[in-house]
Amino acid sequence: MHILIIGAAGMVGRKLAGRLARDGALGEAPVEALTLVDVVPPETPDGFAGRTVLETGDLSAPGTAQKLIEGRPDVIFHLAAIVSGEAELDFDKGYRINLDGTRALFDAVRAAHEADGYFPRIVFTSSIAVVGAPLPFPIPDEFHTTPLTSYGTQKAICELLLSDYTRRGFFDGIGIRLPTICIRPGRPNAAASGFFSNILREPLVGQEAVLPVSEDVRHWHTSPRSAVGFLVHAATMDLSQVGPRRNLSMPGLSATVGEQIEALRRVAGDGAVKLIRREPDEMIARMCAGWAPGFEAKRARELGFVAETSFDEIIRAHIDDELGGRL
Repeated sequence: MHILIIGAAGMVGRKLAGRLARDGALGEAPVEALTLVDVVPPETPDGFAGRTVLETGDLSAPGTAQKLIEGRPDVIFHLAAIVSGEAELDFDKGYRINLDGTRALFDAVRAAHEADGYFPRIVFTSSIAVVGAPLPFPIPDEFHTTPLTSYGTQKAICELLLSDYTRRGFFDGIGIRLPTICIRPGRPNAAASGFFSNILREPLVGQEAVLPVSEDVRHWHTSPRSAVGFLVHAATMDLSQVGPRRNLSMPGLSATVGEQIEALRRVAGDGAVKLIRREPDEMIARMCAGWAPGFEAKRARELGFVAETSFDEIIRAHIDDELGGRL
């Protein structure tokens, strides 16, 4: 099996490639080749015995998508995106990367399908930003898309494209709406939601973190470990069970910022909590007001997607995976 990961240098892309390399298979099918691509150079995952191709390129640039599918990968993970805060600040860049790049990929696959019958599985990472306030809690699977940010609008358009190209038989697509991934390893990024990770990740290693919103802000979370599990399950499941509605809200954990902080206190003590510094940010607070507090995710759960059930679990998963199991 040949796997293509677009956005392979990002956190989720690296972890997905690492799991495929470690397992040596996707489901029951051996992985013989990995093509990893991003706008910055991706890295070969440790321990992979198959063939690895590393590519650097912008999916929205002319010809890039066609080149990436020349090897006819069996499964394509499309993870690449400009994150929410950056998409809001740079309108043109957000639409070019998040929308134009996705359509370029879909059209390249469609052309290959029409030329030689190529028919891959495409797993597209969408976002809970496709919905916006006013929102019920929990948000049902049937709730309509009402994005209130450019990022959410771009993802919602891509969801419609994925459903239509799948309906037309050009590829076998599934879109998974990822909760906010927490705790993200590494350094803070440009995502407006980044503080959800920052207020836990930095104190766990003795560093200060800034909290730009009030503690009563409620949001929908999952861990990097669960996010990779969602992707693998989406790539291997029987999509005939999903039906024509190919975009699914993933399961997760609904929690307030205050509940996050109390979980940090239980796991790491008062000293870690004291490293959180309150600095209100009006733009981030305004964006948060329209964010999803939590989903039923009934369809996804019934289809076998699973996630954590407490924030203590999420914090301990980060300690195990990123800190060697020790504070």
